[in-house]
Amino acid sequence: MASFRMPKISEFFGISIYMYYSDHVPPHLHARYAEYMAEFDFDGKVLTGKVPPRVAGLVVEWIFIHQVDLNENWSLAREKLSLNKIEPLE
Repeated sequence: MASFRMPKISEFFGISIYMYYSDHVPPHLHARYAEYMAEFDFDGKVLTGKVPPRVAGLVVEWIFIHQVDLNENWSLAREKLSLNKIEPLE
């Protein structure tokens, strides 16, 4: 069974992307950059927290590219299964 910590599913340009197991709805991810952290839904909206505007733009671009992967990981997390790594933004 997977660990119940917050697995890192991707990393690019100093931005780490995480997804919790057993996290609240709506489906979302956590983006961390330096001392900043924000939650983004899969439509690219910031739910909580704050990151610099350029970082937010990169995260939103990555979210739109990886919609299918994110939804699959959200489903895996709901079932407490190991999450898949997702390709970084290049």
